[in-house]
Amino acid sequence: MAQTNASHGPLLVTGGTGTLGSLVVPLLRAAGHPVRVLTRTAREDADGVTYTSGDLVADRGVDAAVEGVETVLHLAGGAKGDDVAARNLVRAAKAARVRHLVLISVIGADTVPLGWFRAKLEAERAVTGSGLPWTVLRAAQFHELAFTVAGKLAGLPVVPVPGGLRWQPVDSRDVAQRLAELALGEPAGLVPDLAGPDVLGLGDLTRDYLRAHGRRRPMLPVRMPGKVGRAYRAGVNLSRDGALVGERTWEAFLAERVR
Repeated sequence: MAQTNASHGPLLVTGGTGTLGSLVVPLLRAAGHPVRVLTRTAREDADGVTYTSGDLVADRGVDAAVEGVETVLHLAGGAKGDDVAARNLVRAAKAARVRHLVLISVIGADTVPLGWFRAKLEAERAVTGSGLPWTVLRAAQFHELAFTVAGKLAGLPVVPVPGGLRWQPVDSRDVAQRLAELALGEPAGLVPDLAGPDVLGLGDLTRDYLRAHGRRRPMLPVRMPGKVGRAYRAGVNLSRDGALVGERTWEAFLAERVR
């Protein structure tokens, strides 16, 4: 990986033990940077990675985590509270005079009328309105999420297939690579989206999952009502013109995971 940031001070990664963070941290270490990880569960330091305990939503331990840090990668996320977490992190980062705040967000944050997407948009607004130099990357749903959702649907006697619900799943390794590059570079604002190489319906994802496991299930088309249904049928959750495309396909990920 090309290193464009001359500083070798510690980088703080929130969510550094999750699916994405556990891939980003080794890339930052390989670039020669010490890494600090904010985590809710205490861990032992190892190989240039130090762990500090805290909770972003509860605003506990956040000030200590950002102390002496120039670059923060905010990768932590959950089912709820992402907006609160981002505001608490921004407050602490401003007090610590952080020089670069990098946020992972989701494609459709500003267009999909669901609470989780609205929270992501509010997290973006907290970062972009902070007065700090920032970079925001919107990515599509990860292959891991597609695998989990397809697996749950495949376990039903009859699989409901919402018409028009399409995803463009991206490999978390491709997202991690991009985030590491952005973190080691200069603040870049809202950068091009990052999505996977294929647009797949939820029925396609589930069929692929079933086929990979040697199983079959009957499929039942259903219609998604209301604003959410209209939004997904319009494809507002898909990448826009100028988006970057990851290299690894859903089929390749599925083959790896099942094997």
